[in-house]
Amino acid sequence: MANLPLTGIRVLDFTWVLAGPVATRILAAMGAEVIKVERKSGYIAPRTGIHGDLNRDKLSIALNMSAPGAIEIAHRLVRISDLVIDNFSARVMRQWQMDYESLVKIKPDVVCLSMSGFGHTGPRAAYVSFGPTLQAFTGFTLNMADEHGRPAGFSYSYSDSAAGFTGAMAALFGLWRQRQTGQGQFIDFAQFEGLVSLVGPSLLDLTINGRSQKPQGWRSQEAPAAPHGAYRCRARGDDDDRWLVIAASTPDQWRNLVRVMGSPDWAAQPLFATLYLRMRNHEELDAHISRWAANQDAEDAMAKLQQAGVPAGLAANAQDCCARDPQLAARGFWPTISLPEGGQTQVCGIPFKMSHTPVGVRRCSPIAGESNDYVFGELLGLSPAERAELIEKKILWP
Repeated sequence: MANLPLTGIRVLDFTWVLAGPVATRILAAMGAEVIKVERKSGYIAPRTGIHGDLNRDKLSIALNMSAPGAIEIAHRLVRISDLVIDNFSARVMRQWQMDYESLVKIKPDVVCLSMSGFGHTGPRAAYVSFGPTLQAFTGFTLNMADEHGRPAGFSYSYSDSAAGFTGAMAALFGLWRQRQTGQGQFIDFAQFEGLVSLVGPSLLDLTINGRSQKPQGWRSQEAPAAPHGAYRCRARGDDDDRWLVIAASTPDQWRNLVRVMGSPDWAAQPLFATLYLRMRNHEELDAHISRWAANQDAEDAMAKLQQAGVPAGLAANAQDCCARDPQLAARGFWPTISLPEGGQTQVCGIPFKMSHTPVGVRRCSPIAGESNDYVFGELLGLSPAERAELIEKKILWP
């Protein structure tokens, strides 16, 4: 995999939690040499689980940024890097003298990407944020209210994943311009703004029609549809939480749905004769669909409906995605990688295929400081005695 798209790019990675590591995982997967800076004494990063998935293909050094002398070491790393990236609040890198204004004096063509919550300007620039905070600010939490109208939101931080992909794209734009012009720049990416752009129809409804946001429930946010919802199916073994999602918006889809259901008498009633009437009588319609679905295997019903041209999908759980999904298995989305200590683990794969520069997971996540000898020795030229002295001064952690 020597000819990966980002081979020759070096990234100094100060990111943490989820959003930033998602961005640098993408860069590492494309061949960039990502040096992840760990900043906690005695921290043992696992090679498996979410941490292992986020940090595969990266290097790891353990640098105590609060110790006298650490900033000088970090600046030396900047001199040999193309991109410096963080996802702290706006003030942190400035406190470490690692902000763009400081680094551009050391390396004029450096690209600095800051993935802060709200950006470096504006009245909330100093706010600390996490994914659920941003989801509340942008209206996602309210839009996903439960059946009692209480704000709910995502159980997992959608905001972090969305910001990670946007951050990787922003980094590529900066690196491309650096290669074209020889000039670096500061990229001020506000995760809040990136998430606002993904709110969708409710944002348009507010700006164009002046209507305030309300929980969507099972209403279609695209074309009008009925039925449109999730319907509980029969148990699969010990799993009694199986659901099938159906959305029928055209006359053909409705007719094909009725045919797959066995053309029941109730489907011929006048109150279901048109899409308008089906939407108007959606509660009674949903009751009929629910009774039919209760006797169906969710996967089998999905396959029959899809074959008939009816939009339908299994409401998958983790077991469905990780162990049973034939599409993900066929495309090799769950690659298995070996661990140095023995055993194996699975991670998320790359969600696209490249015909001339094929990419894949090359190595497992490092433990904190695993790459100290390579980075500080081979890249910076520090002798073993010098590295030992830095460890003694608690600038580096072994």
